[in-house]
Amino acid sequence: MSGRLIVEDWRNVRRRSTLLAAAFTILAALLPLSTAGAAAAADGATGAAAKGGITWAACQEEPEAECGRLAVPIDWSKPNGPKIELSLARRKALDPEARVGSLVINPGGPGGSGVEAVYGAPGSYTEELREHFDIVGFDPRGVGRSHPVTCSASVYNKFPYAVMKSQADFDKWKAFAKKLREDCRQRTGPLYDHVDSVSVARDVEAIRAALGEGKLNFYGISYGTLIGQMYAELFPGKIRTMALDSNMDHSLGVGAFLTTEAAAVEDAFDQFVGWCEQETACALHGKDVRAVWERLLKKARDGKLYYPGVKDRPMTEIQVLWQGVLGTEGPAWQLLSQMLNALDGGTPPDEVPPLPGRQPVSGETVELNTTILCEDYKLPVRNYREYAALMKVSSRIAPDMRLNPMPVEDLPVCLGHPTKNPQHRLRYTGDAPILLGNSLHDPSTPWIWSANVARQLGSKAVLLTYEGWGHRIYGKDRCSTVPFDEYLISLKMPKKGARCEVGGSDPTLKMLRKKEVWPTDGLKWGSPVAAAAERS
Repeated sequence: MSGRLIVEDWRNVRRRSTLLAAAFTILAALLPLSTAGAAAAADGATGAAAKGGITWAACQEEPEAECGRLAVPIDWSKPNGPKIELSLARRKALDPEARVGSLVINPGGPGGSGVEAVYGAPGSYTEELREHFDIVGFDPRGVGRSHPVTCSASVYNKFPYAVMKSQADFDKWKAFAKKLREDCRQRTGPLYDHVDSVSVARDVEAIRAALGEGKLNFYGISYGTLIGQMYAELFPGKIRTMALDSNMDHSLGVGAFLTTEAAAVEDAFDQFVGWCEQETACALHGKDVRAVWERLLKKARDGKLYYPGVKDRPMTEIQVLWQGVLGTEGPAWQLLSQMLNALDGGTPPDEVPPLPGRQPVSGETVELNTTILCEDYKLPVRNYREYAALMKVSSRIAPDMRLNPMPVEDLPVCLGHPTKNPQHRLRYTGDAPILLGNSLHDPSTPWIWSANVARQLGSKAVLLTYEGWGHRIYGKDRCSTVPFDEYLISLKMPKKGARCEVGGSDPTLKMLRKKEVWPTDGLKWGSPVAAAAERS
């Protein structure tokens, strides 16, 4: 793909999804919001921010950044009880005289490393933003360098296949989820039951206090937006700016969660197909892309499809579906077309991404970030009949993709799991306006999720809609980047209903990621086969 995604011809691609987008919006509007109690808002045990500062020193892995640690209670209802240490990193403002303060960031996940996000900040944030802020990231509790949720690889590797086909499969999964939960809790210790986003939001408040900032500046992406939303509920008067990019909607019950995800990934796949039909750069140009896709899915179901470089086991159908998600998140349409062409008998691309999807791991232990989702989302499915009904709706909405493999792989893990922070409508009583952003064709956090969050916030939020593709809008175009910078630096908000047309480039703005992005490289469950592949 060329250095830009957007030309006039793409208007025809956008028209292809008009009917689906309309149906998607109507569907989401009709789905009921969860009636779960607002546990985050009702919890009176907010605790006190951790006392003491952070001692900073050059990071061993990235000497240009500073690293530090901060002790926080395992259980914030017992602020004087046992503690863990959070790992943090920061890059100081490039222009000390223009410094506004610290900008705390979270890259999403659940399970994304804020420390590594700081390491990569020069390629992810504009120089303008970095001149005015210390960029501060942290590995949330239960993640990476901050006491990760740890399980025995010997137990983890016995995962049943994610998509259940019978009551027997359901019973097998329920028993396995219980066994895995017991193992992970034993390996992880007391922290296992306290990795929900409310606890993380309290950690953010402790970080703000330890940094010596009077109010918080926060930028969160994807699952990081849920951390921001929970902070806004708990500490409404402590916000200076809060920018939430590609939002989670924490008000959706299990049915709405799965169906909106299915609609979003189908829409993103439809956009890819439209691009292939128009662009000669597509490795499948001139072919029936949907027929190729169906052929690959059938071959996977028959156990006859192998991923380049992985010869010891065939791909599963859900691993094929992962191609459709990860190839549209960047988006990385050209690479996706090359991968599908390779799976259909063509030549693999020079750089083959790691095989996605949950799969066996080597070593003694493995980290399980899904636990965070289980503590934030109550996803009750009582039996196979209910599960099959949910899958049937997803399949009807997404005839090509069938389902979104991300929540479908996580759902069985959460069967029977206690939920500390169940879904509820967002309740924010502060005065600081909040900036939301989302692309129209995001396969992972549907645009309608941000629209729903904006509706819940009412007059206190502005949603910036990027009329393009992919996950995370900051850095994609000038019109989807500058408004975030202006808001964070100068408190200038876009107008209500702001929309950003594709192709808003500007030679004065150094775009951050010209290369196609294929997000599997950084995922802990990624296959080690392609570990040598260059990271985006």
